[in-house]
Amino acid sequence: MTSTPSAPPSHATFRLVLAAVLVLVTVASLGVVAWRLAVRGEDESLQQSRNDVMKRASEFMGRMGTYGPDLLDDKGGMPDYRASVKEVISPKLAASFDKEAATAEQLVAQAGVSRAVEVFSTGVSSLDDDSARVLAAGAFTDTYQVEGKEIEQEPSPFRLELALVKIDGEWLVDDFDPVTSDSATESGAPAPDPTEAPQPEESGQPDGTGEGEQ
Repeated sequence: MTSTPSAPPSHATFRLVLAAVLVLVTVASLGVVAWRLAVRGEDESLQQSRNDVMKRASEFMGRMGTYGPDLLDDKGGMPDYRASVKEVISPKLAASFDKEAATAEQLVAQAGVSRAVEVFSTGVSSLDDDSARVLAAGAFTDTYQVEGKEIEQEPSPFRLELALVKIDGEWLVDDFDPVTSDSATESGAPAPDPTEAPQPEESGQPDGTGEGEQ
């Protein structure tokens, strides 16, 4: 007898196997895409948080370091200044801020002191879900009045590290400290404290030995 050769696989079987392979490849590709989207979403969320804390740090410095006679009310206080700063700080920092604001109000009312601030740069040094630390660099410029004339002092540079906390979904400044590695100016004076009110210089004649003294 002559043996009959086995029949080759049918086209239907081949197409079924090919379809199964394509399904597996598609599922794997979708998994990779989903992973990449998830990673991209995390990166975007992290960058947004970084932007939020840097923006809040700049906002705090701007509000804390900007005041003058135009903010005084009839009682010699600066309620709008206080309210503006308290919008961006934690209850913990608000307690100490009230004491510093009272000093600033007194100087503004009595000596016409003004303060302006310029923030040069900010950068995030640490960040997690509910806390962050931000470095801020800039300068304060103080102006005071002497005999009806405004005298502007030289800008005082600062570098601070601000601690922020997230409360009810909002970033608030909770504390701040001078950057210790560069907390001194070229003259050796300590870096200015943003809550420290400026001290107007006293007018008068410079000290001397007197004319004709031998």
